[in-house]
Amino acid sequence: MSEAALIDNIIPRADIVKRAARVGAEIRNITLSGDLPDLTIAAINRLLLEHKVLFFRDQGHLDDVEHERFAVRFGRLVPHPMLGAMKGTASMIELDSARAASRADLWHSDGTFVDAYPKIAVLRGVVIPAFGGDTVWSNTATAYLDLPASLRRLADELWAVHSNAFDYAVMARGSEADKKHFDEVFTRTVYETEHPVVRVHPETGERTLVLGDVVQRFVGIPKYDGRRLFDLFQSHITAPENTVRWTWREGDVAIWDNRATQHYAVNDYGDQHRVVRRATIDGEVPVSTDGRSSVTRITTGKEPSAKVAQR
Repeated sequence: MSEAALIDNIIPRADIVKRAARVGAEIRNITLSGDLPDLTIAAINRLLLEHKVLFFRDQGHLDDVEHERFAVRFGRLVPHPMLGAMKGTASMIELDSARAASRADLWHSDGTFVDAYPKIAVLRGVVIPAFGGDTVWSNTATAYLDLPASLRRLADELWAVHSNAFDYAVMARGSEADKKHFDEVFTRTVYETEHPVVRVHPETGERTLVLGDVVQRFVGIPKYDGRRLFDLFQSHITAPENTVRWTWREGDVAIWDNRATQHYAVNDYGDQHRVVRRATIDGEVPVSTDGRSSVTRITTGKEPSAKVAQR
């Protein structure tokens, strides 16, 4: 039996439950661990490429160390460019709703303000509110295929500038302390990166849209036209039929292909407490349909150029 056939038999089809037609599957009857056999890791990776985001219930045995021991099986762990990593970890960050700007209720792929942004993220539910706090993912490969042929050709040619210096005051919900924190931490170094609007996925060959709410402008496109182009392409990414919504329980783990998805943490849980922790795996520099690679510019201590698609 070939290795591919062995991998396909590692996780029974009965344990793979699709959560939506285009994106997302729950994998049952598996205990995540850094000690899983290589073929099991390969099977999870293959399912991840197929479904874009995978969900695992009842993984409460994971602590930060074991969380990262599992995550590193998919590649090199990488810390957040501005936040670094939690003490004693290589890549872990904590998103705690006690800090308003940690409520990431905007559509994005993680870290696209740098060139080689993470390829995979592994998120664990630590404290989950009694209601609300779901996360929604979208499939940026099927979004691309949904575009009319003429718009696909246009998207193939476009480049967009992504930056970490977008309007964090919106996320801070009017909190001066949170705004000060993000001014000091998130824009201490301002990143601007030019990405192709369409990248070729290095493992599947699919074409995926690279956008989200950290996009500042399109290269060579006037502000007025750029804003409308952004809204047009982004509307295909976030169309309900192109998404999956996950209702968290403590101990749940979600793994997603950050090269082929965007996600949105729904801020509908009021003043309840919500804590999730994320490990990230280093990615590749995106390559456009004509073979060009993304380019990062780094500017310290000043704002980037005028914003076009600011949210």
